[in-house]
Amino acid sequence: MHAMVSDPNLPLVRRLEAVGFRAWPASSIVYDGSWQVRLTPGHPGKRLNCVVPLDPSDSRNIAVRLDRAGERFAAQGRPLLVRQTPLSPKPLVEFLGADGWERFDEVVTMTVDLQRMSFPDTLDHLPTQDVGRYVEADMTVHGSDPALKAGLADVVTSIKPPSGLFVIEDAAKGALATALCVQDNDLAGVMSLAVRADHRRQGLGIEILSSALRWARVRGARTAWLQVVADNAEAMALYSKMGFEEAYRYAYWRKVAR
Repeated sequence: MHAMVSDPNLPLVRRLEAVGFRAWPASSIVYDGSWQVRLTPGHPGKRLNCVVPLDPSDSRNIAVRLDRAGERFAAQGRPLLVRQTPLSPKPLVEFLGADGWERFDEVVTMTVDLQRMSFPDTLDHLPTQDVGRYVEADMTVHGSDPALKAGLADVVTSIKPPSGLFVIEDAAKGALATALCVQDNDLAGVMSLAVRADHRRQGLGIEILSSALRWARVRGARTAWLQVVADNAEAMALYSKMGFEEAYRYAYWRKVAR
């Protein structure tokens, strides 16, 4: 039904999910059994506002637990989202499909061996320590709603592992590309990479990604990982060119309004 890696490496999935939570922290996290309920009032990002089941065997009282999570989300004015990964219980996925939920936004998690990686001959950029500058550049490159600025700054500031904030700017045109790389021991996650729409296909994506990965490798990271929406063919091609390979996929579920 969906193009998924067959028999994904569950220990790797668990590890990447754990570092992903630390690399993009929600402001509120509670557990219902092994289901992680993530909420972030200041930012509407799906990864920051979703229920993430973390044990394939934990499928008790599905309807009751979804209702309970829904109340939490409603109290924050958020729609209830469930994030399906290879760790999600099959009975939960079957329940969602039968209960009028829809699956959307499939995302590919990719990894690469940094130790064996050869970087293209591009200009190297050093990370900035100025969170405000990075957030402003990220908002510009993505064309984001200015109302989200404070929320994004809160998320970036709350990241506990060492972070590299990368910005490519032009003196006249402003921010052209941004990337956020979070190093968690031997793993480095590229949490956000974007090139301004009017400057794509000019090599800026490879340039800023290479800078982030070089920085992480020098600091001792051995494996890099990132996440990309499955239908973003251009980004998938870029990452594959750099040596990234698919590790697993995840997707979101939402209740369809009747």
